[in-house]
Amino acid sequence: MEFDLLSVCQTGGCSAKLPAGLLDSLLSDIPLLHHPDILVDIATHDDAGVYRLNDTTALIVTTDFFPPLCSSARTFGRIAACNALSDVYAMGGKPLLTLNLSMFPAEGIPLEVLHDILLGGQEMVNEAGAFTMGGHTIVDAVPKYGLAVVGMVEPDRLVSNAAARAGDVLVLTKALGAGVLLAAHRLGLADEDTYRAALDQMCVLNAKGAEVMRKYGIRCATDITGFGLMGHACKMAAASGKQLRIHTGLLPVFPEVLSLLHAGCVPGAAFRNLEFAKPHLRVEPGVSLEAKMLCADAQTSGGLLMCVDAASVQAAVRDLKAGGYPCAAVVGQVSEGDGIVLD
Repeated sequence: MEFDLLSVCQTGGCSAKLPAGLLDSLLSDIPLLHHPDILVDIATHDDAGVYRLNDTTALIVTTDFFPPLCSSARTFGRIAACNALSDVYAMGGKPLLTLNLSMFPAEGIPLEVLHDILLGGQEMVNEAGAFTMGGHTIVDAVPKYGLAVVGMVEPDRLVSNAAARAGDVLVLTKALGAGVLLAAHRLGLADEDTYRAALDQMCVLNAKGAEVMRKYGIRCATDITGFGLMGHACKMAAASGKQLRIHTGLLPVFPEVLSLLHAGCVPGAAFRNLEFAKPHLRVEPGVSLEAKMLCADAQTSGGLLMCVDAASVQAAVRDLKAGGYPCAAVVGQVSEGDGIVLD
């Protein structure tokens, strides 16, 4: 049904997340039970939690939901589901079960809009080969949608954000700048074809990326979402105890984005991400303000940032491009040290 979801919210997608710094302080004194079969919990701020059932099977558990980021209900559903499923792929796993999480007003928006949101989400769940087990819907003035997801992975093939090794090469699978284009679209500044290309990329599952990670034995990765490349790279560097150097001139970026940033179209989430990363960030002379803010731009259903062994990086990038990520590129390297460096 035709209804402009952008008319009911001011911010949507992963840019609606609480700032990373606030989350850190909120969680710092929450008491958690620990168990030797919990392989990944919130300690490293990874993409999902992982619980080992036995020597051959571990469960990946995650959830993600947010307000609309585009006008089309069906497209919104597809992007939100793809984004939630991505956390499982970022851990090297395969989605198994999902639950719908939806918030929708009791009046003011036709109920058919919720149907279209759920339809779009189910299309992505079906593409992922997972099974929808139900869900939960509550009344809320601003629609929100996402998934709780359970995935599976072999414990000895688990990918985390805490396993970067000095000498690894950083590979990014999708173009950056989606947050800028979403903001520019609201302002009537974005080229329609470029904006549609960004929406299309957000509907691309990271499933093939996970397959490439399994093929090449990649053990460290994260997906780039609301905290931007900068924020997620900071978390990876801290979890791994390594330094990540990002070559800004090699970053894949949508057309127009750098020009939009130069013109002042900088979403608020980018400033929040920059503030979070600032204590752990070094920017080399010659890096433009636009490039720095691109690294801070909040992405929704973004690509995977992988740490790839130098001996296999060319083959991995070739396979990623053939697998549906035409923008996949080498963007930096890992070394001894801490924090992130932009050059």
